[in-house]
Amino acid sequence: MQLIDCSHAAHAGAMLEIFNEAIVNSTALYDYKPRAPDSMVGWFKAKEAGRFPVIGLVDDSGELLGFASYGTFRAWPAYKYSVEHSVYVHKNQRGRGLGETLMKALIARAREQQLHVMVGGIDVANSASIALHQKLGFEHAGTIKQAAFKFGRWLDLGFYQLVLATPEHPVDG
Repeated sequence: MQLIDCSHAAHAGAMLEIFNEAIVNSTALYDYKPRAPDSMVGWFKAKEAGRFPVIGLVDDSGELLGFASYGTFRAWPAYKYSVEHSVYVHKNQRGRGLGETLMKALIARAREQQLHVMVGGIDVANSASIALHQKLGFEHAGTIKQAAFKFGRWLDLGFYQLVLATPEHPVDG
């Protein structure tokens, strides 16, 4: 296995498959309908514009096993040191530690980019993701009860945060 930087041309299709499986079969994403292929164009453009990494994990044949990224936490300038992240692993690859590998790489990138807080919004029923985040030092920062409605029920959204020692010299503006 190898960590890579994903591109639209090489990985959008495989990423969309992972996204859409999660949308249809889980509460990892609070979307209702699978995303269309053209949705990945804007998704990658937003990552590029924000200088946000898209890290993938591929097997020896180049097949994408999972990916992780982060993006803007909130749109106001004072939040510039905070990001909201996500990590997705292909349904046939879960439970093998790939999420941890991806998250460690994503945390390293956040430090390199001199960010300060990483936030993950996790459905409170997703015990595997919560356990992974806690293992990596994330702390529960709050829960919004009944934040979403999917699969005929209300969903509670937990927020987990990791405070990094960076940046060394934060600035206003």
